[in-house]
Amino acid sequence: MMKRFFVIFIGCLWLAVPLFAQSNKLIRELESKRGALQKQIAESETILKNTKKDVGSQLNSLAALTGQIEERKRYIMAINNDVEAIERELASLQRQLRSLEKDLRDKKKKYEASVQYLYKNKSIEEKLMFIFSAKNLGQTYRRMRYVREYATYQRLQGEEILKKQEQIRKKKAERQQVKAAKENLLKEREGEKVKLEAQEKEKRTLVANLQKKQRGLQNEINKKRREANQLNARIDKLIAEEIERARKRAQEEARREEAARRKAQGKEGQSAGTGAKSKPLEVYTMSKADRELSGNFAANRGKLPMPISGAYIITSHYGQYAVEGLRNVKLDNKGIDIQGKPGAQARAIFDGKVAAVFQLNGLFNVLIRHGNYISVYCNLSSASVKSGDTVKTKQHIGQVFSDGTDNGRTVLHFQLRREKEKLNPEPWLNR
Repeated sequence: MMKRFFVIFIGCLWLAVPLFAQSNKLIRELESKRGALQKQIAESETILKNTKKDVGSQLNSLAALTGQIEERKRYIMAINNDVEAIERELASLQRQLRSLEKDLRDKKKKYEASVQYLYKNKSIEEKLMFIFSAKNLGQTYRRMRYVREYATYQRLQGEEILKKQEQIRKKKAERQQVKAAKENLLKEREGEKVKLEAQEKEKRTLVANLQKKQRGLQNEINKKRREANQLNARIDKLIAEEIERARKRAQEEARREEAARRKAQGKEGQSAGTGAKSKPLEVYTMSKADRELSGNFAANRGKLPMPISGAYIITSHYGQYAVEGLRNVKLDNKGIDIQGKPGAQARAIFDGKVAAVFQLNGLFNVLIRHGNYISVYCNLSSASVKSGDTVKTKQHIGQVFSDGTDNGRTVLHFQLRREKEKLNPEPWLNR
């Protein structure tokens, strides 16, 4: 009897494992996603440096601090989403537990009824009298089978109760584990809110200092705008030249294909004794290889790697926007600015070919063509590629410049174009 009970108990444990593993898997998945964000915040915190007194450095520090605040808000939002997911899991576990407990009650009632019945007819003599009091042989056989099957039914009912009890025990343990995960998340969220409040206070102090230096601040903004306009004009010119080169390559490919088609038609016409009229030459802007590369690039929207190695903060976003807290301070960014650690490398976001490498104000800038998409990497102290080179995804193409006069501030300016159209890079990148 004890051996049979042990076998049943082990079987119950195996049945309960999938139930317990389900919530464990959810918690692990949530922790993994949240862990990547947490690592990004921890690493980006090391980028923040002590501010200097000049306006330019304070403005740069404000951008870095704002980027860090955005990262922390994103992390708190991820925690909120995870808390909601865990609450849904807890509600599901509670429903499952109620269902299991109801099943257990039903099975206990049935088992109790069967035990009472057997107790009333417990003696061997009573069972034998029940069997042999049958009117004929057929009825005797049916009564024997009934007695045997009822005994089997009772044994199975007992086994089912043991299984159900073990499932309930496991489900309660699972619920407790999920509750503990939720409590830890809530504590972590409170800690992140405290850090966020401290950073926002620091930001308000920095903004207040900059507000006192409005004239110097405006001069700094105008200087940055002039430099950006100079850079963008050069990029626009080089992209226009690259588009023209791509158009000529496509037309040359189309002419070769047309010549081959006409030659084939001429042979067919000679054999048939007639000449077929050829179609006019179509206008192409991309070669077949460029069209294929463009399609592959577009298919990876949202999956492209960050164009800088190591920890980073996005300090300036795409488009026109005002700097919060500062009067008449408006920025117009044709790409995004990404601050990294000194020594950070710029890296290609996708397979492609280097369209141009040029210097401006002593710094290198690289354009890489991915079909009709072009990625632009600016503010490099050195370039490890040259025009015409083929590059692979995540390949290092140069070192990002670190400003020794501003605590080693290391910022990559990154742009993305579809031919001449300027795109917001952020939706294309996997953050």
